Amino acid sequence: MSKLSLLDLGFFIAETEASPKHVAGLLIFKRPPKSTAAFAKNLYKEYLAASDVKPPFNRVINFSMSAMPHWVATDHIDMHQHVFFHTLPKDANDRKALYDFVSKLHTPMLDRSRPLWEVHVIDGLPEGKFALYQKMHHAYADGVTMARWTAECYSTSPDDMEQTPVWTQKHGGRGAKAKQELLQMTWKEVTGNTRRFLGIGRLATMLFLESVKLTKNAIALPFVSSARTPLTGQVTSGRQFATAGVSMARVNAIRTRTRSTLNHIALTCLDGALRRYLQDQGVELRQPITIQMPVNLRKEGEKTAGNKIGIIQVELSPPTDDPYVRLRNIGYSLRNVRTMVDNVAPEAIESYTIITGLVAQIAETLKLSNKMPPMGNTLVSNVPGPKEHLYIKGARMEEMHPISTLPPSNLLNITLFSYAGDLFFGLIATDELPNLERLADYVTEAFAELEKSVRDAHA
Repeated sequence: MSKLSLLDLGFFIAETEASPKHVAGLLIFKRPPKSTAAFAKNLYKEYLAASDVKPPFNRVINFSMSAMPHWVATDHIDMHQHVFFHTLPKDANDRKALYDFVSKLHTPMLDRSRPLWEVHVIDGLPEGKFALYQKMHHAYADGVTMARWTAECYSTSPDDMEQTPVWTQKHGGRGAKAKQELLQMTWKEVTGNTRRFLGIGRLATMLFLESVKLTKNAIALPFVSSARTPLTGQVTSGRQFATAGVSMARVNAIRTRTRSTLNHIALTCLDGALRRYLQDQGVELRQPITIQMPVNLRKEGEKTAGNKIGIIQVELSPPTDDPYVRLRNIGYSLRNVRTMVDNVAPEAIESYTIITGLVAQIAETLKLSNKMPPMGNTLVSNVPGPKEHLYIKGARMEEMHPISTLPPSNLLNITLFSYAGDLFFGLIATDELPNLERLADYVTEAFAELEKSVRDAHA
């Protein structure tokens, strides 16, 4: 039996048919040279045979009247309920068709009567390519951990013919390391409440100073946006997926010239793209866009499972037509937010996340999200991925796209993911959000505009 953290439990409490709480990845591969057309089908058969399932992939959630919800390990796992094979038809196998198909796979909840993960092998893509769509419940782990687990099950060499599916790997401590982690958890329980109490007091003071305008951009206030936009409202079932991507070489060129971070640049592009998208929908915001931004609360080197994140609200740039000015404004805002996070106990950020998330979830449950102000205009997270290309039995992974879940009152969620020299923007939305593909196009256009603005400023 394994205990759930409050954050992990929150994903189950918040989950509905309209708003499932699983996350996924879409991995696109190129078959190795001289391989046969049956390569993907053979990989699927190997996956079916890999039935030695390790934690947390052998865990089922247990709800009872006599105990708190907890994980229970099961030995009865039917691999046909977790591993699937599909072939796209030749007349509908382009990128849009793939994204549409993956959107349908991403829509339904995972069955709670069995371990909460699936892997879909998708064959029939042009140019000898195939894809893997793999999803798992967010209560298993946060995005950073999932990305690490995924990278660990692939090779860095095209000559390595071994393959170790993610569900067959050991995750978490064993033996002496497990005992050490248990002692650390016990100590955390003893000391955590004091840090939590003091941290909440400090955070409440910061929010108060922000509300009376004695500070600026320390942290944006939740539930204060009165602007009605197509990005927020009651979350409904049905999903659509789109992506944008730019090379890290182009990102790094801007970073060097402006002394900015990847986050500064990516959020600058998203800010410009979102404003242009909203203008298409007849919405002209006069105030900064507010995003919800997950922050990693793990210490450096910590590799525990489960979720250890906080979510805070961050204001982007006031309205401006100059991308370079937008970059500077966002850099200023994020530096102040980072200072705030570093000066508040992680336990306080975690409590703040739970409290604000609970308020938003109550509104969602009571179907008030179309009437109440949302926590923010959208959620944007950044998950670092492998820097080099990965392989499975000689097949090179060419693209790695994140597909997240939707928080209460948000019809759009954006995840940044860096992989093998590219920065990908994964956009997941309800199917009621109009023209998601256009928003993805606007991201790449906003990046080109930022490049030009930076060149002109440094000419």
